[in-house]
Amino acid sequence: MYNNYDLTFIPDRTTKPRKNGLTMVMDKGLSCREVEDFLETSSNYVDIIKLGWGTSFVAQNLEKKIALYKEAGLSVYFGGTLFEAFITRGMLDEYQRTIEKFGLDLVEVSDGSIILDHDKKCEYIKELAKNFTVLSEVGSKDAEKIIPPYQWIKLMKAELDAGAWKVIGEAREAGNVGLFRASGEVRSGLVQEILTEVPAEKILWEAPQKLQQVYFVKLCGANVNLGNIAPKELIPLETVRIGLRSDTFDFFLEGKGKY
Repeated sequence: MYNNYDLTFIPDRTTKPRKNGLTMVMDKGLSCREVEDFLETSSNYVDIIKLGWGTSFVAQNLEKKIALYKEAGLSVYFGGTLFEAFITRGMLDEYQRTIEKFGLDLVEVSDGSIILDHDKKCEYIKELAKNFTVLSEVGSKDAEKIIPPYQWIKLMKAELDAGAWKVIGEAREAGNVGLFRASGEVRSGLVQEILTEVPAEKILWEAPQKLQQVYFVKLCGANVNLGNIAPKELIPLETVRIGLRSDTFDFFLEGKGKY
């Protein structure tokens, strides 16, 4: 972590390349110039870039943008909805060739917008894990579809066993489905039950809203894995992680919080 001066009682943050304490930022259509500005201020604090849903299909200067991120040491992947778009058209081989064409080594397997037999989903994870690092996403983008905690746990375990590096807890870019109620409130009982059986370091929680980020930092510590962070919210999130924003100000002071 980059520090401009010394302060006591700042929790230790994992250093890059990180395996835990990951931050995934969602790029929904940044220009290459915006990417350059973002990297100038924030590259130390981001690990993974998701080019949201199918935006990579229509983005101009896509190869240049990916190159900028990769030159900064960041992993880049196409959103899971794009995987679903290929799969629903019976184009798995074409999907893999597309990933290879752009020199990516990270993929997301999800079923948030389609109905996909879970055994088949695990087969896709197993197949893709032969050549790529796989993130798999659990949860639906349909706010009306409520998955009980035991099912979340069962699905997450099966996808990790199939070869997923991390499992993603679904929230969409707005943070109002899956792990969260329509208001953005965390389904805390669900989250805490998941953590009784799935290690926190194996989960990347989508948490685009500040109150959601604060919840996970207080629950799991400074090095919780968080995703779907807006580029302009990355620096604010890092201050939440280390107790330099009012929301977690006293959480890491002597005798408090998790280091």
